[in-house]
Amino acid sequence: MDAVERLQSMLDESQDRDNPGPEALRTIMESVRTVAVVGISRNPEKAARRIPAYLAANGYDVIPVNPFVDEVLGKKVRPTLADVTEPVDMVLVFRPSQEAATVVEAAMQRQEKPVIWLQEGIQADEAAARARAQGFSVVQDLCAYKVHKAL
Repeated sequence: MDAVERLQSMLDESQDRDNPGPEALRTIMESVRTVAVVGISRNPEKAARRIPAYLAANGYDVIPVNPFVDEVLGKKVRPTLADVTEPVDMVLVFRPSQEAATVVEAAMQRQEKPVIWLQEGIQADEAAARARAQGFSVVQDLCAYKVHKAL
């Protein structure tokens, strides 16, 4: 199975039929360099720590965002997305679905129009639709680690 087929298989399993297709996912993963990770965990056992650590090890500049953590992955953690002053290419969300819309709305306030990526199992359909209508690329219910590995 090639990368496109693996990505299509993941997309077929996602609950969001409006996710970008395999080639668009490839473009996202190749063009993104700076990732603000909202909900990063200090616990190395959790996906919200393992996946950002993997991305950092694979050349992405990870900016941790969590109001309850001071430092993670050797970096100072920002309390909110609004506290991230440098431009970001992607906002990767590790918050429960019921809290994700707030993060999507905050990402939509950013001038650089970052990709908004809600990790596997996380969806905010109404907020995602608003963001897409404003020209944002939004990925929901898809694992950034699995997509990167598939490529």
